[in-house]
Amino acid sequence: MKTNQIHKGDCCEILKKEVPNESIDLIFADPPYNLSGKSMEWKNKGMGGDWFKVNEKWDTMTESDYLKFTQEWLKESHRVLKSNGSIYISCTYHNIGELITVLKVLGFIPRNIITWHKNNAMPSMTRRTFTHSCEYVLFFSKGKKWTFNYSAIKKMNPDKAKDGSEKQMRDLWIMPVVQGKERVRNKTGRAAHPTQKPENLLERVILASSNKGDIVLDPFLGSGTTAAVAKRLGRNWIGIETDNKYIKMAQKRIGSVS
Repeated sequence: MKTNQIHKGDCCEILKKEVPNESIDLIFADPPYNLSGKSMEWKNKGMGGDWFKVNEKWDTMTESDYLKFTQEWLKESHRVLKSNGSIYISCTYHNIGELITVLKVLGFIPRNIITWHKNNAMPSMTRRTFTHSCEYVLFFSKGKKWTFNYSAIKKMNPDKAKDGSEKQMRDLWIMPVVQGKERVRNKTGRAAHPTQKPENLLERVILASSNKGDIVLDPFLGSGTTAAVAKRLGRNWIGIETDNKYIKMAQKRIGSVS
């Protein structure tokens, strides 16, 4: 399969037909959370601007269909991942249970559940729950000898000891939702993709679990963050995406990386 290229289509079909066994060093996946279908808008209510809930066709499935879909793409991910490879999956409390169960049944080994604390999280619009300020990143390996660049991650950790020395990076990552110049926007000024992930988050994942020249796969490429960061860090990449508008957006973004 060609690397450093976006492949258009269903990730399950493309993985099954085009990606060889044990050919991928690292997978980062931001799959549908299956939260759409209950559209909600919150406009100019004194909360610092407009907020819009994700409402996409690809994010609307029945519970049984979502479980089947999760089993299918993770089964293929296990097949294509090298024995020393790892998979990271972005999720919320809505779908973390299905993901962990399927991962363990397939033989993946849990290493961390990383908590991404969003220090600029959207407020609780219903005022009937605590503010949802966290997402999670599951870190599982395929085998018992997995790539993990301990020194590189320790060096990039923004938290330092009292004497200024390096500290181990914990599994609590505090960083804002994408904003400012990093946020890809459409002609109206709104976010062009509803679930764009921070480049800093992908930097940590890619530096931790791959080396230069390795192949990083993102089966739900979206806005192209994984590919853009992989390219900047000297990794090869493979992206899979179904939506033409997101493919064009990602191509433009990746092309701007020198």
